[in-house]
Amino acid sequence: MSETSKLQKEAMEMLLATSRTFYIPISRLSPGLQEAVASAYLCMRAIDEIEDHPQLPSDTKVKLLKETSKVLQKPFSDKDFTDLFHPFESVLPEVTLRLGDWARLAPESIAQTIYDSTAKMSNGMADWVAKEWIIHTREDLDDYTYYVAGLVGELLSDIWMWHDQTKTDRELAVAFGRGLQAVNIIRNRVEDQTRGVNFFPDNWELSDMLTYARGQLQLAHVYTESLRPGPILLFCKIPLVLAQGTLDAIESGQSKLSRDDVVQLVNQVSGE
Repeated sequence: MSETSKLQKEAMEMLLATSRTFYIPISRLSPGLQEAVASAYLCMRAIDEIEDHPQLPSDTKVKLLKETSKVLQKPFSDKDFTDLFHPFESVLPEVTLRLGDWARLAPESIAQTIYDSTAKMSNGMADWVAKEWIIHTREDLDDYTYYVAGLVGELLSDIWMWHDQTKTDRELAVAFGRGLQAVNIIRNRVEDQTRGVNFFPDNWELSDMLTYARGQLQLAHVYTESLRPGPILLFCKIPLVLAQGTLDAIESGQSKLSRDDVVQLVNQVSGE
């Protein structure tokens, strides 16, 4: 097996280990497009693990995220990340320690776009860690969800354009990311509260966040309507239908979708 094939195989294994929601649609993408989206997802997941790490002090998170952003904005090698993460290699997860590998997975002609978006996200995450994720207003929530998820939507739109000139509305692309993140906020509400973090704006109840999430997902639905039938549309529809299903489950008193529910919804979207 070539080094490239080995890295592709390891990337898909890491995807399966970190997010079944995105592993399924990414695994169905065509060669080239699959590597681009897998690289983007894993690079962003790598920095997300720093932001969310339960053991790292906030000042350490800010330093690592800011330094990661700087590395990505200049010519870099695997050694840059190895040196940066070395003092924390017993603490950080593999998906983060191998950020250099995931960056190398990106096809050359889209790689810099992926690096720039990841750098912007990393810097924005650092700012929110420094602010202790204190969200008072709807505007605060929009800013936070932009940096941790809306940027994903923007990057996907860049990748679609790179792949086959598919043009999409970038504001709707941001809503796509925001909607998925809002569902995560609702789903992880109790866990976040136990670690002293509250992503709900002041005086917001669950019903308010559900309304916010539904509104963003409706815009995300409009986003998918602009896509041609094919793997890109399927990629977007699978996490969208799972997010909508998760909200339905939560509103009916469940904590999350069951594995059977996930399989049924994915098969429904895929026409299987």
